[in-house]
Amino acid sequence: MALEFTDENIKEVINGGKPVVVDFWAEWCGPCRMVGPIIEELAKEYEGQVVVGKLNVDDNVETPNEYGIRNIPTILFFKDGQLVDKQIGATQKSVFAAKIQALL
Repeated sequence: MALEFTDENIKEVINGGKPVVVDFWAEWCGPCRMVGPIIEELAKEYEGQVVVGKLNVDDNVETPNEYGIRNIPTILFFKDGQLVDKQIGATQKSVFAAKIQALL
């Protein structure tokens, strides 16, 4: 299951030692609802290898501002605490999986 990230806990997770995938989303966002189930599937498939979670941009404004999130869904990929890749907009599961594989 994808974790729920907040402005308060995301730095700790990103610097926790494992690769991290963050889905920036909002309830009202149609494409976000398309990506949500894919993120959940990836969280299950990569459990123990990669930390996968979601950050609601309506409830958390600091982190989206810090990373310049202007469109949602935006998915950021972190390795060793550093932003290494991103995907803006909805896409196929295989694209997300390839980006995650690159983190491992």
